[in-house]
Parts: sequence; structure tokens; C-alpha cells
Amino acid sequence: MKRMLMWCAAMLLFVAPALAQDVDEILAKHYEAVGGLDTIKGIESIKLTGTVLIPAQGMEIPFISYNARPMKSRVESTFQGMTMVQAYDGETAWMIMPWTGNTDPQVMPAPQAESFVEQADMDGPLVDYEAKGNKVELLGKEDLEGTDVYKLKVTLKNGNERFYYLDTEYYLPLQATGTTEQMGQKVEVVSSMGDYKEVGGMMMPHSIEQKMNGQTQTQITVETVELGVEAPGDLFMMPAAPAEGAEKEVDDQ
Repeated sequence: MKRMLMWCAAMLLFVAPALAQDVDEILAKHYEAVGGLDTIKGIESIKLTGTVLIPAQGMEIPFISYNARPMKSRVESTFQGMTMVQAYDGETAWMIMPWTGNTDPQVMPAPQAESFVEQADMDGPLVDYEAKGNKVELLGKEDLEGTDVYKLKVTLKNGNERFYYLDTEYYLPLQATGTTEQMGQKVEVVSSMGDYKEVGGMMMPHSIEQKMNGQTQTQITVETVELGVEAPGDLFMMPAAPAEGAEKEVDDQ
């Protein structure tokens, strides 16, 4: 038995580096499939326009999103003449939620902010993952709705875990899963990506379906992608709330 345990331990010493090498090889092919690291890192800003379909409510809402380096993001959605804003300026995540009856900018609640800040990383958690403090592990191959995929486990610097499923033929992500907190409860989030198109040398998904606890919440259709757009810093900064009484004075005039 002792000899068997020693043999197993010795085998693990050889297997672990091999798996690590597999991860780096798969990621290298993934980077190339997306467009190459030089292309990925050479993009300073991205603007997306499209629509968000909420099947449960039968609503289709137009949106505009901006991402810029380093770690800046802004999403605007307009419905019934009101515009919702969610943004992160590199330090503070904030929002304007007029549908709740509050038109003043406010700091985003911590669980929501944590999720939104993740999206501010233009390159995603797989690029330069070690420098970002992330850990990537290869969990093997799986069948994802008839397609062979590599399953990667990503442990973010903050300890949160995400799982990415890369097509074994094209090395593009078809799905990403994880958990987030809503109203004090943990929910499973599954994002499925498709309709990849080349834009400026980058392969980017133009269709994203998001499910929470197995139920479709949103279906995102990207209509236009613009790279290297003008994205000044104040676009992402939280505006000051109007001084008390200022709105009344304007109305009185």
C-alpha cells in the first residue's frame, strides 16, 4: 500500500505540469481565434449598440454600451422615454434607475457592483490571467448541446469562480457560467454566446442569452460594434446629484 501511494504521488508530479501546459496551449489557441493578443490589447475602446429582449415581460429595450481602458464601462438602456445608466469609472460603480422613481445618480450596491466591475475588463479574465491574480484550470472535455468543448475553471482574484466552455475546434467561448447575488440570494447565471462575426480583426459574439437559475432572463442582440471610439473619462464618472431645491427653482422659472 505504501509503495502504491508513493507511485500515485509521483504520477501526480508529472500530471500536474502536463495539465498546466494544456491550459496554456488551449488559451494560446483561444487568443489567436479571437484575433491575437496584439489585436486584443491594441483596442483602447469599444462601443456596442443593440437590443435586449426580456421574454418574461415581452419587452425589447435598445442599449448602448462603452468600454475603455483601463477598466471603464458604461451601459445605457432606454424604455418609455426613460434612460437607465450603469457605469464604472475605475473606482466607483454607480447607476441611475429612473424606473424606480429615483432619477439621481447613486452608488451601486456592492453585489451588483462586483458583477458590473468584472464586465469592465475589456479583455476578460482569461487574458493575462496570472498578472490579474486569476487562476485557470482545465477540467477536461464535455459535450455542450452537441458540441465538444473544453471546460475551464477560472478562480478570480476575489475568490469568485467562473466556468468557461471553449469550442474544441474554433477555441471560441460558447458559454460562461457563475453565480451572483440578487436580493440577498445566490443565483446561477449562464451566458451563452453565438453569432460570432469579425470586426476589426476581432471575432465577437453578436448574440448572448442569459439565464438565471435555468430561466431565460435576457436575449441580447448586438447590431453594431465600433472599435477605437472616442470615450472621454467623464463619460464614465458619476455626475453630482442636483442640489436640494435646484429642480424646484428651475420649475418655478
